This record gives sequence, structure tokens and C-alpha cells, in this order.
Amino acid sequence: MIDITPYASGSRGNCYRITDSRTPLLLECGIPFKEIQKSLNFKLSDIAGCLISHEHLDHCKAVKDIMKAGIDCYMSQGTKEALGIDGHRLNIIKAKQQFRLGTWTILPFETQHDAQEPLGFLLANQDGEKLLYATDTYYIRYMFNRLTHIMVECNYSLDILRANVEVGLVDPALKNRILKSHFSLEHVKEFLRANDLSRVREIWLIHLSDGNSDAERFKHEIQALTAKPVYIA
Repeated sequence: MIDITPYASGSRGNCYRITDSRTPLLLECGIPFKEIQKSLNFKLSDIAGCLISHEHLDHCKAVKDIMKAGIDCYMSQGTKEALGIDGHRLNIIKAKQQFRLGTWTILPFETQHDAQEPLGFLLANQDGEKLLYATDTYYIRYMFNRLTHIMVECNYSLDILRANVEVGLVDPALKNRILKSHFSLEHVKEFLRANDLSRVREIWLIHLSDGNSDAERFKHEIQALTAKPVYIA
């Protein structure tokens, strides 16, 4: 059974532990290595690999230390080049090319962000469960069948962002970047309506903005839309 444990989520850092009870993985390593060690109770040898979506530091800050600790990291060629890193623990993956990692079958897919080659991930275990992980994207071009777990960015709501621009809390240039690089509450609703949620057991809203989101509102509205358990990371 898939279990999701968020260690950090948002612009200050992102890191999640997921497991199917057989193969534990990290999604992202965008917090200091010492925090990851503490979160894992210093049992890093249990982690089979770390999936990294793109090169922004809030998603990969600890990548060099993770690899030094003996954990394989998986990322696109564009992410590797943007980070300027190499090593035998670094594994290059490509969108729409499936690979195996322990008991997981993982399908990377393209996302839309201001990064060189960002990816999302569809992870399936041997029990027929499927986990979707999509963050830092303003659009998801694919639909997914038979999902059981969803981790999706819900960075902002358009009305909150516009209000913050009007009162001077958000610069208009930053607003434009947010619109072209992040998934909003409105995007999440459209995405969920377009997909088959019949088998979904839980939805995690991740990477909420510090100033342009409302966690309780987002949770309530997505629960009302989907009739599924919703959690905020």
C-alpha cells in the first residue's frame, strides 16, 4: 500500500518520502541534507532512489550530498546540465520512457515550467496502485487512468494573486512568472475533472505559495469537487 510522508513542500524546499511497503523512494531533495537525514532517522540506506523533477534548488538542494550518501538520483539530461553535476549515482531518464526502480515502475512525463527539461512522474507498484506526482507546471497535457494517489501542485488561486498585485504585495512581473510556471487551484480543478478519479484514495495538494494560497479553502474546495480525502503538504 502506498504511503506518502511530506518532509517539506513549497518555495522554501520540497522533499517527500513515498513507499509501497517494499521500496522507499524520495521525491525531490530540496532541503538541507541534515534535515533529510533527521527526517529519515538517519536510515538513508533504506532509500532506493531519489526522483528530481527539475533544477531549481527548492527541489534539488541536497542532490550532491544524497549521491555521496550512496543514493541513486534520477533526472532529465536538461536538469543534469543545468545543475552541472555528474557521477555514477546519477541516472538520466527521459519523458515517456518507462523504467524500473525496485518494485516501482516509473513513467516520466513532460511538464511546463521555466526550467530546462522538467518532468512529472507516474509511479505504479506491483499491487496495481498508481501515484501521480506533478509539480511546478502550469499545464498537464496528459490524462491518467486508474490513479489511486495524486500529488499535485496547488500553488495559488487567481483571485488571491490578483488581490495581492492590487495592494502591492506581489509585483506584476512576478505575477506573470507565477502564471506561466505554476499550477493554480483553478488548474487543479480542471485537471481533476478531466481524469478518472473512481479509484483515487487520496489527493495531496503540494507546493502551496506562502502568500497566494489558502490551505483550508483549497482543501475544502477540492474535497467538495472530488468527494475524496484531501491533504495539504
